[in-house]
Amino acid sequence: MKIYFNEEHILLRDMVREFAINEIRPHAQNVDTGQFPTESIKKMSELGLMGIPWDEKYGGNGMDTIALVIAIEELGKECASTAATMMAHTSLGTTPIAVFGTDEQKAKYLPDLCSGKMLGAFGLTEPNAGSDAGNTQTRAVKKGDGYVINGQKAFCTNAGYAGTIIITAVVDDGTEGNQIGAFIVEKGTEGLRIGEPEHKMGWKGSDTRSVYFEDMYIPKENVLGNPSKGFKQFLRTLTGGRITIGALALGTAQGAYERALKYSCEREAFGKQINKFQAISFKLADMATSIEASKHLVYNAAYLKDEGEDIIKEAAMAKLFSSEMCMRVTTEAIQVLGGYGYIKEYDVERFFRDSKILEIGEGTSEVQRIIISREILKNISSV
Repeated sequence: MKIYFNEEHILLRDMVREFAINEIRPHAQNVDTGQFPTESIKKMSELGLMGIPWDEKYGGNGMDTIALVIAIEELGKECASTAATMMAHTSLGTTPIAVFGTDEQKAKYLPDLCSGKMLGAFGLTEPNAGSDAGNTQTRAVKKGDGYVINGQKAFCTNAGYAGTIIITAVVDDGTEGNQIGAFIVEKGTEGLRIGEPEHKMGWKGSDTRSVYFEDMYIPKENVLGNPSKGFKQFLRTLTGGRITIGALALGTAQGAYERALKYSCEREAFGKQINKFQAISFKLADMATSIEASKHLVYNAAYLKDEGEDIIKEAAMAKLFSSEMCMRVTTEAIQVLGGYGYIKEYDVERFFRDSKILEIGEGTSEVQRIIISREILKNISSV
């Protein structure tokens, strides 16, 4: 990864790696019981990890996407729930304001978001609008200088702890051709109701809830960007988010691989270390190769994003390959550990459960293949 890293990146990597091992690893098992990592998030905020890519004038670190990927990868090696909390806050909860917000909105919200004083959340998915996000049912009806919103969002990460939730809704302003708009919803807004935490297979310490809007009034000052372009804004947000999902998959896979590698050096069978057997050494070789390929896809997509390039295809490829790679690697890690891999006291069991959602969130593997095929075919002339 030297081709992507400068000295600042290497310093960040070393700092986050040390922090993750010393501060995140000891609490990972407790977080996996459903305990939200409040103290870890507080310490990460103090280190500046909650505002890595944002402008320094708002309290961010003024770094780039590569830096954000580095941090998520290192955190993911120890605790996917903690890494997912930071990832969703940054790439989903803060990006829409940082990229599409007015100067007034940025000045109002970004300082608290960048410092970690306030968590951000993002609401797009609905009970009947998952992969078909254009089927949004939540409606925002124009009323005076604002909008009255009714509807529901599902699987909203950080919702129970967030100070702001960015949501989409179909805008009904009395004109034809209603579009999907985006809105900034503040904690405590009348008509906003936060559901109970979901009980999940993995990412158990990450807060996931449904969010309900019941005659919730949002002033025009909280409309994000152009009311008619909210859906396009969210699609752009998701494109960048796919890179960070790839980074989390990369970190999760490495966490499982490193533990399987260590175990293979300690465990003996038939008088020798199990990694001396081809059946195990070939598994380790395949795991290491897959991880290395994922690194190049993820960091290349991050690099191109920082260069201002169109990354629709590259981000989808990074997300697709890395998430499926992570599922394979964590499965093989359990196989290397045998029966111990199925026991909760051994971390690979947790990494395995934390992997599946990576093939679903921010666009399923099937959706990524649609995107990739569309991108590679769109410029080919018909025969």
